[in-house]
Amino acid sequence: MQGVGGEHAASQQRPTESGVEPRPENPWELISSDDEIDYSIKPEFYDPLLDEKDEQWMNKQRKGRTSDAVLSCPACFTTLCFDCQRHEKYVTQYRAMFVVNCSVRTDQILREPSKRKRKSKKLIDSGKIQQDLHNDVIFRPVCCSVCSTEVGAFDKDEVYHFINVIPSNS
Repeated sequence: MQGVGGEHAASQQRPTESGVEPRPENPWELISSDDEIDYSIKPEFYDPLLDEKDEQWMNKQRKGRTSDAVLSCPACFTTLCFDCQRHEKYVTQYRAMFVVNCSVRTDQILREPSKRKRKSKKLIDSGKIQQDLHNDVIFRPVCCSVCSTEVGAFDKDEVYHFINVIPSNS
């Protein structure tokens, strides 16, 4: 039984033996996306002055100060600090006063014990050890605001100490 369109319509409705749709009859009719792009016109998202604008913005953020590095989160690469100083002894650590995309966890306390000599029985009995606990340096954890990765600590002098960061040239 032949309907409108004859044999040609019936052959197009049947899948091939492999189950794959048949290819177009003339492969030269396919148009590549490269053929559709007009390279003579500059794309509208291109800005040749973008680097200069970024440099001006960065200088405005730093207010004329120089920095040892620009610090980024190791997990999500979010910028955390534009203006920091490298630690003299531990070269992978940095300190800063002004940060971005950081949050201080006020619900946790990190302690660095003060350096003291061997505990003697007299000191324990006199309560001096209890007094030394109050002299410990107290830090609060600092986390990336984007991914919550712990990147450093915040001290009582309001200085950020970055330990777990990726530095880049400033």
